[in-house]
Amino acid sequence: MSSQSRLISSGGLLVGSALGMAGTFAPSASVRGLLWGLDGITLVAATALLTIHHFCKGNDVVAAGFLAYVAGQTLVLSTAAMDPAAGAPVFGAGAGLWAASPYMLSAPRVAALWVRVAGVVAGSLFLVVATRLFMGQAPTALSEPLLAYAFPFLVATLVGWAWERYRDAAA
Repeated sequence: MSSQSRLISSGGLLVGSALGMAGTFAPSASVRGLLWGLDGITLVAATALLTIHHFCKGNDVVAAGFLAYVAGQTLVLSTAAMDPAAGAPVFGAGAGLWAASPYMLSAPRVAALWVRVAGVVAGSLFLVVATRLFMGQAPTALSEPLLAYAFPFLVATLVGWAWERYRDAAA
C-alpha cells in the first residue's frame, strides 16, 4: 500500500471517528446529519482502502472484516439525515454488519490485543442492538444507552486500526 493510501486510510479512520462522535452531540438534526454524513463517507473510503490492503497481503479474514464494515457503514450512512426512528430498520442492518465486522477484524492476530478486545466488545454490543432492531424494537442512535456504550468501543477499534496503518507507514 502506498504511503498516500496509508495516510488516507489512517487519517480517514481518525477523522471519521471524530465526526461520528461529534454528530452524537450535535445541537441540531441538520448539523448531526451533516457530521454523520461526512463521518460515513470518510469511514467508507478509509475502510475500502484497508480492505484492498489486507486482501493484497493475504489477510483474507481481516479484508472481509473491513469489507463488512464498508457495507454496514454504507447502510448507516443512508440514514445520516433521517429521523433516527424512521431510519431504525436500515440502521439495524448496518449495526448487524458492524457487529460482524469487528469479530472478523479481531480473530486473526494482525492488530494489537487491545484493538482486538475493543473490537469484540463493540461487536457484541452492536449484535444486541441489531438483534433488538430485527425483533421490532426501535432503539435509535440517540435514545439507546447500549449504543452509547458501543460507539466508544467502535471508535477505539477504528483508532487502533488507524495506528496500525500509521505505524506501517513509519516502518
